[in-house]
Amino acid sequence: MAKYIYEYKNWTEFFWQDKAINGLFGEVRLMQGKIIGQMNALGFSAKEEATLTVLTLDVVKSSEIEGELLNYDQVRSSIARRLGINAAGLVSSSRHIEGVVEMMLDATQRYALPLTEKRLFGWHAALFPTGYSGPYLTEVGRYRTGEMQVVSGAMGKEKVHYEAVKPKLVKMEMDKFLDWFNNEDCLDPVLKAAIAHFWFIIIHPFDDGNGRIGRAITDMLLACAEGSGERFYSMSSQILAERKLYYEVLQKVQNSSGDITEWIDWFLHCLKNAMLSTENTTQKILRKAEFWKLHEHTPINERQRLILNRLFDDFEGKLQTSKWAKIVKTSTDTALRDIKDLVEKGILKQTDEGGRNANYELVDFKLE
Repeated sequence: MAKYIYEYKNWTEFFWQDKAINGLFGEVRLMQGKIIGQMNALGFSAKEEATLTVLTLDVVKSSEIEGELLNYDQVRSSIARRLGINAAGLVSSSRHIEGVVEMMLDATQRYALPLTEKRLFGWHAALFPTGYSGPYLTEVGRYRTGEMQVVSGAMGKEKVHYEAVKPKLVKMEMDKFLDWFNNEDCLDPVLKAAIAHFWFIIIHPFDDGNGRIGRAITDMLLACAEGSGERFYSMSSQILAERKLYYEVLQKVQNSSGDITEWIDWFLHCLKNAMLSTENTTQKILRKAEFWKLHEHTPINERQRLILNRLFDDFEGKLQTSKWAKIVKTSTDTALRDIKDLVEKGILKQTDEGGRNANYELVDFKLE
């Protein structure tokens, strides 16, 4: 069986083929600058909206990679409250969501602070506030004391994809990682983000939550690369979209003897794709900002505001009275009154499709 990368002597002296990644690396750095330029031209409230949308996506998608679906509105509300963003339709959030958000914001907003064992343990504890991961008791706020295998397949037919560093070596390996993380100043932070993600995942230092913490570390270094806690693209959303390839490349490079070119190449491609899909998000945010500018004096209640914002974000399926009532937790009569009011104001219109349930959509608008 092939050796794991950590079984080689001096395994953390990673190397890569500069020629293979230089073109792509330059492209990614250029795109980062372009996106920041575009966002700075947006104006304060639209920029705030962009950060709120991207951070919400990042938290939701990072958990989705682990098969956990978080409530979008609760995540958004938690982030808005913590960043002091005056967003409409805030709802209360569960303790678990507050913890996940706390970790992500600590990584992205305090990106300039050192990453310490204590800080990592705090993140880990925030992810598992009850001490359980699903139905399983988990070792919270400390490094794992048990073996760690990544397996798949039915019981009795499990396939081991990866066996992590032995528990007795975890602290020593993490001390080395944190020392490098806090003192390596010669590497570009984008390359450093790629290496840190890989290195951390290889150690797999916790009982659970390694993927989410690994992605938070990535976001921290990307914030460092841009010198800003404002996030305008979501790496986690892109990793989710490319999850199959992500695991394939990880699996391949975990058996290399130190050459991580293929991993860095994948990471940079993923980052580039994350930024490309941001252009679409930016258009949506601009459209949303224009809409609220147009309607700054239109009387709109909190329920209507919540749904209208959702229509500009990532509303799934058709808007119907029953769906409105369910989202804002109100009666169908109140939902219908809210909808009819917006139809009269020329904001919503009924679509042409027939059928028992009427569907509604936003009326196209233009700023004068």
